[in-house]
Amino acid sequence: MLTNRQNFLETIKKDGKPDRLCACFTALKPIGSDPVFRFVRGNRIRGTDSVDRWGTFISFPEDQPAAIPVVTPENQVIKDMENWREYVRVPDLRANCAEGWETARAIRDGIDKNEYLTMTVMGTGIFEQLHMLMTFEDTLCNLLLYPDEMHELIEVIAGYRLQYMKLIVENLRPDAILSHDDWGSEKSMMMAPETWREFFKEPYRRLYSYLHDNGVLVIHHADSFLEPIAGDMAEIGIDVWQGVLPTNDIVKLSGLLDGKMALMGGISSVIDRRDVTEKEIRGEVCRCLNEYGELPGFIPGITYGGPGTIFPEVEPVIIDEIERYNKDRFGVRA
Repeated sequence: MLTNRQNFLETIKKDGKPDRLCACFTALKPIGSDPVFRFVRGNRIRGTDSVDRWGTFISFPEDQPAAIPVVTPENQVIKDMENWREYVRVPDLRANCAEGWETARAIRDGIDKNEYLTMTVMGTGIFEQLHMLMTFEDTLCNLLLYPDEMHELIEVIAGYRLQYMKLIVENLRPDAILSHDDWGSEKSMMMAPETWREFFKEPYRRLYSYLHDNGVLVIHHADSFLEPIAGDMAEIGIDVWQGVLPTNDIVKLSGLLDGKMALMGGISSVIDRRDVTEKEIRGEVCRCLNEYGELPGFIPGITYGGPGTIFPEVEPVIIDEIERYNKDRFGVRA
């Protein structure tokens, strides 16, 4: 039987030969406690409100599963798009994150490299950073009203993100980076595909080319409807689209992609709730496996941007149902 690592790599390889379905993130072990993540997101403490390094107001209510940016016309960082440079102060990652990598390296070194792939999580992608600096409405309008200024700002954010990637690569050399940026809602993209291609495609191509040049797999998280640009995503170097919602036509996408990009997701987050029954969880996982389980390059999992579920008792049932499928179909169980 292949190790989790070997099976994942065979799954995402065109014409690979996995011996079973991967189960969620079980082949990937996150490297936590890196100094950049702590510097950029360390203000996100449950039960508090704060302002992040870019000046965005962050709220993390005690009873919520995660922190959220709260951007209003009154508190948005950029008050005037034509003069955006007067408002934006880019965090200096090299000056503030050059030291303190020992804990993260110890976590990395403690991971069994024969069994697992090491992974670093990078939240807040380029589009997300834009709508954390101004309201969501302003972000979308400014793409049309101030294209030159938005291109300039995107280049600055992309440069910041490249520095982030370089620090991770230089200090940790992970097998994969899970890079976040949501470009769609549940049923549609947040902008026209042509707009995405004009503003975001080439910056991401450069970022992901850097990762590939340094031997790092690109796993892009977007729990979104992105059917119209899936081919573009593969073209710019995304190895795995993680977070594929079942509102996408996953069967059609698999055929169109023809092994150029693996698809990870397909299990609706509707089952991640306090009153869910085990029967409901297994039913949703079975639906996913019955519809997509035979597709090449498909990895079943809930569509969140990292391991785990909000209610911790849900994920073990998801994984167990996938392993039951593996035992029945392939005769192997991890």
